[in-house]
Order: sequence, then structure tokens, then C-alpha cells
Amino acid sequence: MYAIVEIQGQQFKVEQGKKIFVHHMKDVEEGQTVEFEKVLLVDNEGAVTVGAPTVEGAKVTCEVINPLVKGDKVIVFKMKRRKDYRKKNGHRAQFTQIEVKSIIG
Repeated sequence: MYAIVEIQGQQFKVEQGKKIFVHHMKDVEEGQTVEFEKVLLVDNEGAVTVGAPTVEGAKVTCEVINPLVKGDKVIVFKMKRRKDYRKKNGHRAQFTQIEVKSIIG
């Protein structure tokens, strides 16, 4: 059984027991239970239910494993040749790691 769920503007394919990284969620603590009700699709052993836009009565229950995980550092380097123009900038995304406990729907 799997579901497609929207979490903070992004869509994820989730299965029970699977761990995923989502955009950093504020005001959550380790071990806290979080529910997501924007379930777009549910596949229950081949019986697919597609929502319009969401599936009625469906929800995904997750547990927060790590509230703040820092992603890999990305270097942004801009340069224009022969113009003495160079800019170096860095970026490091922040994530929250959650584990899917149950899919209802």
C-alpha cells in the first residue's frame, strides 16, 4: 500500500515504515506525531483511489525522527570572463526527517 501525499508544497510517494526527508517543519519535536490530510492518491493492493483534488477521509500519520537535518552544501559561482566579475555564494538546505507510521484511506 502506498499513497501520494502533499507535504509543504511538495508531493511524496510514501509507504508504511519508509523514512523521507521533507522541507524543514517548524514547531515539531523529536518523537512527535504529525498527520497529513492532503492525500492525492491511495493505492491499496491494486485498488487505486484518485482524489479530486484530495481523497476524502484519507490521511497519513508520521513520526518525526529528526527535526533538523542539514543537506549538502551547494556552491553557487558566477563569473563573466574578461570582465573581472566573480561571485561565490553558498547554500545549505534544511530538512526534517519523518517516518511513515500508517496510511488510512
